Amino acid sequence: MKIEFYRHGLEEVDILNVSKVLRSTFLTTGPVTTEFENRFANYVGLNQVIGLNSCTAALHLSLLALGIGPGDEVITTPMTFIATATAIMHTGATPVFVDVEEDTAMLDTCKIEEAITPHTKAILPVHLYGAMVDMKALRRIADRHSLKIIEDCAHCIEGERDGIRPGQLSDAACYSFYATKNLTCGEGGAVATQNPELAEKIKLLRLHGMSKDAATRYTDLYRHWDMLLEGWKYNMHDISAALLVDQIKRLDGYWQKRDKLWKLYNKGFRDIEEIRIPKVKGKSAKHMYTIWVNTEKRDEILYQIQEKGIGIAVNYRAIHTLTFLRKQFGFKPEDFPVANHIGESTISLPLYPGLKNNEINYIIDAVKKSIQT
Repeated sequence: MKIEFYRHGLEEVDILNVSKVLRSTFLTTGPVTTEFENRFANYVGLNQVIGLNSCTAALHLSLLALGIGPGDEVITTPMTFIATATAIMHTGATPVFVDVEEDTAMLDTCKIEEAITPHTKAILPVHLYGAMVDMKALRRIADRHSLKIIEDCAHCIEGERDGIRPGQLSDAACYSFYATKNLTCGEGGAVATQNPELAEKIKLLRLHGMSKDAATRYTDLYRHWDMLLEGWKYNMHDISAALLVDQIKRLDGYWQKRDKLWKLYNKGFRDIEEIRIPKVKGKSAKHMYTIWVNTEKRDEILYQIQEKGIGIAVNYRAIHTLTFLRKQFGFKPEDFPVANHIGESTISLPLYPGLKNNEINYIIDAVKKSIQT
């Protein structure tokens, strides 16, 4: 059996939406991007959404718009994708890592305050695998120390914890629509916020700092534009937005399908002592199903799973152990031992709405045999 790590759930309506854009006169940031922004704002329950070309752009521009720059420090987690740290570095600021919780792999809020210095300006939590960090605890810490909060929600559109959804207790929530995400256009991202002034600044920053975008300049009479800020080329275009607008309607149905598959995985691995499953606190977006196995056997196990035709990934190796960050900041693996251990034990398994029950059973059986070999 051949089971891909991920298969997208695009439908005919999404393809037709793209065709409509391609047959129109406007391909870049225009009316369809605005339609997506409005629909997504309604879904996430935040009043401002800015469509961008990646979550990396969303993180970068949110930090810039909040005044983060050279000499500043931003506290974040080493258990994430590299873009979380590099977005901080793109502003000239320094990422300061705090170790993670042993049972969730997410930023340990109990360790944050000891990492705060006079240079700390923000906290950047990552909602890993689809589950949320303790945002109420983070909000209390941020208020005590007058810090900004930017959430990395690349895995967590549908998540909730303690009655709180992403973006409700932070300055900005940053989303990814990468090829493997729950909502996808291949490459894309967005910032959601309750702050209209922040949203307007990010809109300027996403397109060279120009006062008017193409849709504004070329609708009706030509309008001159000005450059108000030093900006970037990070805008979402209508072709990408066309893939997203109707997927939003299907998000909850897709979540229900992934939830059923998630429960089948949990049942299949329930009595396997060699497997640990990250604990979920609250409602997870169930973006990714990750298991933790013996660190010494992890690579051997994942190769055996692959040999059975199953696509796997490692989400993630702790990024403080990666060559560039080690050289840049002098990190050692033992600096953040919990993240390092989890990164050495992680295997991510296929999880998407189109996965069939017999495929899940095949994966469970393959994992069990690989571990017991």
